[in-house]
Amino acid sequence: MDLFEAIEKRSSYRGEFSDASVPREILTKVLETAILAPSGCNAQTPSFVAVDDPDVLAKIAEVLPTPTCKTAKAMIVCIADERPVYNGVSFYKEDCAAAVQNMLLALTAFGYSSVWLDGVLRRDQIAEKIASILNVPAGKRVQILLPVGVPAGDVSKKAERLPFEKRASFNTWENQQ
Repeated sequence: MDLFEAIEKRSSYRGEFSDASVPREILTKVLETAILAPSGCNAQTPSFVAVDDPDVLAKIAEVLPTPTCKTAKAMIVCIADERPVYNGVSFYKEDCAAAVQNMLLALTAFGYSSVWLDGVLRRDQIAEKIASILNVPAGKRVQILLPVGVPAGDVSKKAERLPFEKRASFNTWENQQ
């Protein structure tokens, strides 16, 4: 699948996954795309933990019992280092976002689905509980979780996007929302 097809086909999948496994070779290639993502001042603030052990997956699903987490055959956890890298400013959010977008596109290209989970990690100490399960050191935080698998449900229906004219223009702001 080429890049533009992967961009067009990528969607946020929140349903259950099938029993199909996610080979470690695929996870390795997906992680490599994250490592190749741009990062502010090349500080490379995100790190990643790929989870494919059924026992560890089950522990995370106890903390975050969504359909995707309960049935995921793998998860990728983006760990942020919030250290400042330029004039007292940290770019960890931007760095994580770039890395996660690369991974989502790679997963789509390989025929897998995922959903970017981060808002849900901010409540009820969920990020901290997952960090504990994964032995994430102090000073680093679980920023984003990607449950991974082959969808058991329909992925053809995608969220509607506003038309180009309402989101983009050339040379000046024209008719955008």
